[in-house]
Amino acid sequence: MNRREFLLSGVAALVISGPAAAQMQDHSEHGMPGMEGMSGEAGKMAAPRSSLALPEGAPLRDLPRLANRAREPGHFEAELTAKPAIVRFAEGIDTPILAYEGETPGPLIEVTEGDKVAIRFANRLPGEETTIHWHGMPVPAEQDGNPMDPVASGADRLYAFELPEGSAGSYWYHPHPHGRTAEQVYLGLAGAFIVKPRQDPIPAAYGDTPLFFTDLRLAADGSIPASTMADLMNGRVGDHVLVNGQKKPVLTLPAGSRRRFRLFNATNARFLRLTFGTAAITLIGSDGGLLEAPVTGLRAIDLVPAERAEVIVAFEQPGRVVLRTEDVDRGWMGPGRPDTAAELMTIEVTQEQAEPAPPLPARLRRIADLGLPVATRRLEFTETMSMGEGGMKMGFLINGAAFDMGRVDVVTKAGQTELWEIANLADMDHPFHLHGTQFQLVETERDGRVSKAPYRAWKDTINVARGQTVRLLVRQDQPGLRMYHCHILEHEQLGMMGVAEVRA
Repeated sequence: MNRREFLLSGVAALVISGPAAAQMQDHSEHGMPGMEGMSGEAGKMAAPRSSLALPEGAPLRDLPRLANRAREPGHFEAELTAKPAIVRFAEGIDTPILAYEGETPGPLIEVTEGDKVAIRFANRLPGEETTIHWHGMPVPAEQDGNPMDPVASGADRLYAFELPEGSAGSYWYHPHPHGRTAEQVYLGLAGAFIVKPRQDPIPAAYGDTPLFFTDLRLAADGSIPASTMADLMNGRVGDHVLVNGQKKPVLTLPAGSRRRFRLFNATNARFLRLTFGTAAITLIGSDGGLLEAPVTGLRAIDLVPAERAEVIVAFEQPGRVVLRTEDVDRGWMGPGRPDTAAELMTIEVTQEQAEPAPPLPARLRRIADLGLPVATRRLEFTETMSMGEGGMKMGFLINGAAFDMGRVDVVTKAGQTELWEIANLADMDHPFHLHGTQFQLVETERDGRVSKAPYRAWKDTINVARGQTVRLLVRQDQPGLRMYHCHILEHEQLGMMGVAEVRA
């Protein structure tokens, strides 16, 4: 029996009992992964699908904005609170959630590169620590919201940082507490953070529309159920995909429109392959902002959990255009792999003709060459399953080790360029995320075939497909402790995370 057959037969035969159902609620002080002895909701192989229908077809809403209370130009000052809230996803049924400022998604934070940012965060989650991780943003390590720096329930914390020139891009923010990240995100804590450039090369006539993708699972009573065994193994995939918190909203545009969209995958584990029907897509930006030059003629955009992209979509003819996500086979353990294809949004293109828009510049920005690496590191992603006392034990490991918050796994030097090899030896795809910096893809290798990066881009999250090795140029510019991990949040939580110490 090969390894994959063993894993799947073990899953099929799994009998779960004992005390470890509390693991996803409260990790041990050592934070070790494993799903041994899980019972209750977490012991179920798959969650039953709810018959609750969500309202569809409302006009696409703008994300609410976090108010800037600063009076001085070049400053952004605000207050942000995380607390329980009640919302109605389904007609007439209340759903308890966790929310920033009572909203899910949380309010859009918009600043300009060069701004000094000061956000006073209030944790009003009863009995739970949390943090705010400014995903992808070049903030000091002590402001990064990593698990070693929790904000206690009832406490406040000032996050303060200055955004350097050249940091314009589409980022997001979410919790990163030890052992509760996955739950706090799927219960509603996530929001978009856009850093605008001082001079934007994209014509203003193209607009600037964020599309923030989350997914949702509802029980019959309207509550958000706990994760199942299948969720822990594969990552939690909800039954409904929401765009800016709405099910299948509608955007109306005149024919001939060129529209700029910022795409955010803020789900726990859903892989997106986005298409706009036959409408042509031009890629202009990735995680860390604009590309050097537009990439034209695309028909689909792939976004793994936590990944972002900026695109221009041309809506030439009147009619109905559907934004869809196609089904993505990213590997699955056990039965019940969901069909992840779905309609996400409709663009109604009217007979009215748009004003002719200026052409897209051939050159968008310059992206610095990080130079030759002075060191090489290799990280290997593996999954393990074995029998032990109390039943089956499963873990998600990097270089054979599960996350330990008290252990430093990598020591590097600020300003030093390194080549990182991320090798996925596991049976499913794992999106890799590194805190504190943006990296550059050099090449990928699979089955002996090497593919060079098609263009230079700043990235902080990238998929590492099963059987694939991804090579990245990495440079950390600020000292301190930084996390690296799989951004399937359940896998991060079950061990697939490490700590890098950046020394001055």
